Amino acid sequence: MEEANVYSLSVVEAKGGTISVASALAGNQEAVQDREHKFLTMAVQEAYKGAECGHGRPFGAVVVHNDEIVVSCHNMVLARTDPTAHAEVTAIREACKKLNKIELSDCEMYASCEPCPMCFGAIYLSKIKRLVYGAKAEAAIAIGYNAFIADALRGTGFYQKSHLEIKRADGNASHIAEQVFEKSKAKFHIH
Repeated sequence: MEEANVYSLSVVEAKGGTISVASALAGNQEAVQDREHKFLTMAVQEAYKGAECGHGRPFGAVVVHNDEIVVSCHNMVLARTDPTAHAEVTAIREACKKLNKIELSDCEMYASCEPCPMCFGAIYLSKIKRLVYGAKAEAAIAIGYNAFIADALRGTGFYQKSHLEIKRADGNASHIAEQVFEKSKAKFHIH
């Protein structure tokens, strides 16, 4: 197959005929969604794991480098008696230790839920290149979490100023992430 510049050609030559770029891109988009679903599912599993073992609230995060999981972490606020031990912050700390560096610009993060302002700040400062999250903050707010999670960042436009690719997962991946809160809410007294 000849290399083609997707931006300037409308078809790609292939063995036995032609394939439209739209079809080729659709296949690529499907592969990206499968990849995102795989890593986000791991973040959601971490959220359940942390809640079940009593380490903290139902949040999980995974740091990925070159399609390999560097770390998979959950909220450790209760286990560490540390209000900053959110899943995303814990994952960044552990990834930095494991990779022996403070800048994660060649890594991505998959988070079970839209990050709070503290976590987003840590993601930004670590220079993670891409964030994919499952549940919107409203899913956590609906069962009693503080609305500050959503209000603090959205009102400032900080997401837009961050120069970081931020994406909410598509379809089923976001749905399974939102279910974490409903399924684990009885475990916590949220005030």
